Amino acid sequence: MKTLKSMMLGIGVYALCSCVPSHSEQISQQSERKSDSAVVVETIMSRRSIRKYKPQPVERDKMDVIVNCGINAPNGQNKQSWEVRVVSNPEFLNGITEVFKKENPKVAEDPTFKNMFRNAPTVVFIANDPGYDLSRIDCGLLGENMILSAWSMGVGSVCLGSPVRFMNTVPAAQEYLKKLGFSEGYELLYCIGFGYPDETPAAKPRDMEKVKFMD
Repeated sequence: MKTLKSMMLGIGVYALCSCVPSHSEQISQQSERKSDSAVVVETIMSRRSIRKYKPQPVERDKMDVIVNCGINAPNGQNKQSWEVRVVSNPEFLNGITEVFKKENPKVAEDPTFKNMFRNAPTVVFIANDPGYDLSRIDCGLLGENMILSAWSMGVGSVCLGSPVRFMNTVPAAQEYLKKLGFSEGYELLYCIGFGYPDETPAAKPRDMEKVKFMD
C-alpha cells in the first residue's frame, strides 16, 4: 500500500512539475513577450507617410487583414459609427481622377501624376455617423489600426483629406461619392491610400515640448 501511495504521489508531483514552466522557460517566455513589444514599438516608430507607390495594388488577403485590424479598434459604446469602402478598381480611381483633372487642369502637367490619391493603387474610404458626437474619434482609431497593421506587412499608406473635400463639394464628383454606397446619414470623412512604397522618406521631428507629465 505504501508503495502504491508513493507511486501515486510521485506521479502527482511529476505532473505538477510538468505543468509549471521551468525557470529557463519562464525567462524565454518573458524574452518573447519583450521581443513582441519591441516589434510593435518599432512598427509605430518606423512608420512613414508614403507618397510614391509602385503600381501594383495591395493583395485582397492583405487588405482583409488590414481592414479587420481597423474595425477591431476601440470605439465608443461599441457603436461602430463608421463605414469602410475598399477600392482597388482602376476604373473608379481613374474616373474620379479625370473629374479632378478637369477641375484642376494644372495637375495634369506633372508627368508623375496618375491619380488624385497620391498615386496609391488601393484606397480606403471612411465615413462616419455624425449623429454620434465621438464618431470622428472612432474613425481615427480605425484608420490608425489599418495604417500600422499595413506597415507591419510592408504596405505603405497616406491619410488624405483633399480628395474627400473634392468629392464632398464638387457636383461633378457626386456620382463617385454615390458609387461608394454609404448608408443614409453617413458622411465621407477621410480616405487612406495604400500601396507598396516606392520611396523611403526620412522621419520628421516631433515637438516633445507639447507633452507634459502631470505629477
